[in-house]
Amino acid sequence: MRTLIRTVATVAALAAVASCTSPTGKAADEPQGRQKPSSLGAIRLVSYSGCDDLLAGLREHAAANVSPWGLGGVMPMMMERADTASSTAKQSTPEHSTTNVHEAGVDEPDLVKTDGDRVVTVTNGTLRIIDTATREVTGSLRLTEDDQPSYAPADLLMAGDRALVLFRGYGDVMVKSTRMVPMGDTRYVLVDLAGPKVIGTVKPSGTYVDARMVGSTVRIVTRSQPQIEFPQAENATEAERLKRNQETVRRAPLDAWLPKLQVTDAAGKVTDSSVPCERISHPADYTGTSLLTLHTLDLAQGLTAAGTDPIALAADGDIVYGTGTSLYVASNPRWWWPLAPMPVEETPATGEAPAAEPTPTEPAPTEPAPTPTAPPEETEIHRFDVGSPGPPSYVASGKVAGRLLNQYSLSEYDGHLRAATTIVSADGRESSSTVHVLDARTLARTGEVGGLGKGERIYSVRFIGPVGYCVTFRQVDPLYTLDLRDPARPRVTGELKITGYSAYLHPGAEGRLIGIGQEASDKGRTLGTQISLFDVSDPAAPRRLSRFFQKESGSEAEWDPHAFLYWPKTGLSVIPLYQQDGSGALVLRIDDSGVSKLGMIRHPAHRQQGGDQPYQPGIQRSIVIGSSVWTLSQEGLQVNDAATLSSQAWISFR
Repeated sequence: MRTLIRTVATVAALAAVASCTSPTGKAADEPQGRQKPSSLGAIRLVSYSGCDDLLAGLREHAAANVSPWGLGGVMPMMMERADTASSTAKQSTPEHSTTNVHEAGVDEPDLVKTDGDRVVTVTNGTLRIIDTATREVTGSLRLTEDDQPSYAPADLLMAGDRALVLFRGYGDVMVKSTRMVPMGDTRYVLVDLAGPKVIGTVKPSGTYVDARMVGSTVRIVTRSQPQIEFPQAENATEAERLKRNQETVRRAPLDAWLPKLQVTDAAGKVTDSSVPCERISHPADYTGTSLLTLHTLDLAQGLTAAGTDPIALAADGDIVYGTGTSLYVASNPRWWWPLAPMPVEETPATGEAPAAEPTPTEPAPTEPAPTPTAPPEETEIHRFDVGSPGPPSYVASGKVAGRLLNQYSLSEYDGHLRAATTIVSADGRESSSTVHVLDARTLARTGEVGGLGKGERIYSVRFIGPVGYCVTFRQVDPLYTLDLRDPARPRVTGELKITGYSAYLHPGAEGRLIGIGQEASDKGRTLGTQISLFDVSDPAAPRRLSRFFQKESGSEAEWDPHAFLYWPKTGLSVIPLYQQDGSGALVLRIDDSGVSKLGMIRHPAHRQQGGDQPYQPGIQRSIVIGSSVWTLSQEGLQVNDAATLSSQAWISFR
């Protein structure tokens, strides 16, 4: 349990958010030990004049950013999502919930999808179709190769009788402690659910970042790094390694950078291609160490002669946020820069003291001790127009100081993008957060309000129309309310301090806000899962109406909002819960006045192959279909009565 909670706290603490102004909108003091961020605001987007210009630019920028150990160091951050309820159901289709997404009408990939008549899920490398009337598996399709582990991570999107399964392609894994095998390439598999059968496969070079679907059109973001083999020099100094690597980069061919694509159609015909030079652009400043490729795939049409009609941008990216007409890709500061640890007594509590940082080798007494200076944390944001059929078009790029937490740190409203970031000093002791407002057309800065949670970091953000909510945490949890009606003069209107923190915020009934996170002691030590109901009807005086606390527990909904179900019609809410006496799904009722527990749903205990001890499968997702609650684990689906929680059916995946 401690490991789980420590993981949640670590992910939340790493995700950051910026400080340039005070809550009054005036400039705030810079955190000590930091350089003032430079050249923030809009960034001019430039097209390459041709392949020679493309290669020269990529070589130059990559050589300037290569390290003695190569071009690695950028890690993806995956966290996000939020809202429910289908409004387009057929008359004969049971009323049902849908994936909890950030923006209404913009679907996000997840483990399970339903249209009310079918539940479709991909677990352990197999896609399954379950009829909601008979509660039986009516079709299954194995999608992993024979030499790949069945637990290759994948998500799916669904439109009509088509599903798109997105395999992430995460490196190699150990099998039976004897050999390393690939978990598989990044693959996007198009499935006809009427079969079910595979009717197309896309294999891009690089790693799947995220995707969004509007209607039946999916936009997929893939990030690739140049395929460059660097010389091995075991006895070389760092300076020698760096020089050799820079020379290697400057000799690398264009093919090392160009994003590749292999498309297999329904007939099995394979077509290999690369993104053409004229379809690759770049901001004025870029690293040359990675390229973002945007693929377009209409599930209703399937794979056409144009494949996924890809375009590319010479940029980094790890967070995706989408609306009906815009797709934003943001690149957080590089993860590998070592931040000094917070003092133990002030660390967001995990139940244990953090592991000690490695002690650097001290210089000889005659030499002055070097003072490391971290580069200023800046986040790049790129906007694409996805409001028309066909491939997206670039609109603008911009920068803000600090680090985003996740996609909920971004929100487009009334022609402006709001971005919440945290910036931390080089020694890790000073931090503060800011909400930036950018013109969506140019991503130039319009206004900002900063100085939020000095000495703390953002743990959750939610923008709802012209209002923003921001939770920062270190020892107590300030919930800030923000008035964003005037983009040039955003301001803090209220603040509520309570123990613990909310890691995810969800809109409830009018004037209500739901928070899911951890309770904590007055020293910041986490104690267990906490679900809070806030009254935010008066922006100047937010208050907590009610809370539910489960000691020594954690929930996946803290870091993955897809795991949270809120059914506004009845106030039914379900979250996965992990605790020492077994895993399950916590069922609550959240109405205007409070939070109350209805019960727990648990899946049948199972034994692992060759194991003696039974284990309780962890419930990952929940869905409302008609008068029933469906819950998903790796072992199967369970159906329970939504009113009494009595078990109605168990659908095994074994």
